[in-house]
Amino acid sequence: MMSSVVKTSVQNKNYATMMKDMKKFTITGKITWKILGAVVWFFLIFTKADAQSYDSLALYLSQNEDIPYYLAQAIAIYPHDPRAFTEGLVYENGFLYESTGLHGESSLRKVNLSTGEIIHLVEIEDQYFGEGLTIVGSTLIQLTWKSRVALLYHKDNLEPEKTLYYPYEGWGITYDGSHLIVSDGSNLLRFLNPVDFSLIRELSVSSRGKLIDQLNELEYINGKIYANVWHTDIIVIIDSQDGEVVGWIDVSQLEEKRNTREDVPNGIAYDAENNRLFVTGKRWSHVYEIQLPELIK
Repeated sequence: MMSSVVKTSVQNKNYATMMKDMKKFTITGKITWKILGAVVWFFLIFTKADAQSYDSLALYLSQNEDIPYYLAQAIAIYPHDPRAFTEGLVYENGFLYESTGLHGESSLRKVNLSTGEIIHLVEIEDQYFGEGLTIVGSTLIQLTWKSRVALLYHKDNLEPEKTLYYPYEGWGITYDGSHLIVSDGSNLLRFLNPVDFSLIRELSVSSRGKLIDQLNELEYINGKIYANVWHTDIIVIIDSQDGEVVGWIDVSQLEEKRNTREDVPNGIAYDAENNRLFVTGKRWSHVYEIQLPELIK
């Protein structure tokens, strides 16, 4: 969502003059302000209701004691570019590959995990909003939000390989060794052919009959799909066969300084060789390694 800020200033006017000027407003102006006021109130009400719905999700999950719960705590902390609006994250051989979003700011990056140094950065054309990212062999696949386009790059040098039509709204993406698994912000996960993006099957995600939507960034780990739930501090762990939530992680303690409501957790990467799990978020200053031995075995 894009927003604009209108700056106004008053110079060399006392209170009486300002009041006189205000009387010159036309009926049209008054109506405009009423409309704007209604929009503001609607936004505030919507925002509060939206936040409450996710509070309800946490409450619902916590009341199901048979669903494993983990309060994530950092066992290692690494630097992260606080300007990066993270939409996708994947780890391989000491490097993080990261997709960032926003029109005019989207990019693909290769980052040294230990130092946070950006080894290579590719700026994406302004019409694209970068989204999820995964690796298939020697190829990086980066989704875009509403452009119906996937961008493919060579993993080693981030050179563009090709651009392909992608039939869905792009959110998260991961790879299970055979299929791409993608989200679109709903409760559905789709399993796709990694060559032509043709649909293999769909998976509805739920917890004891309650649909879990707003699924965003994804990571496939040992038969389970880890998914950020948008605008929450929750990562749900999903059985890749039946879509049932088999665990959840609260990452609210990891990055306490967040400047806007959009600076939410969004980025999950797994080091399979060393059994390490990394998480970060939009405009976060850190990447956190968290240990979940009872969930990753």
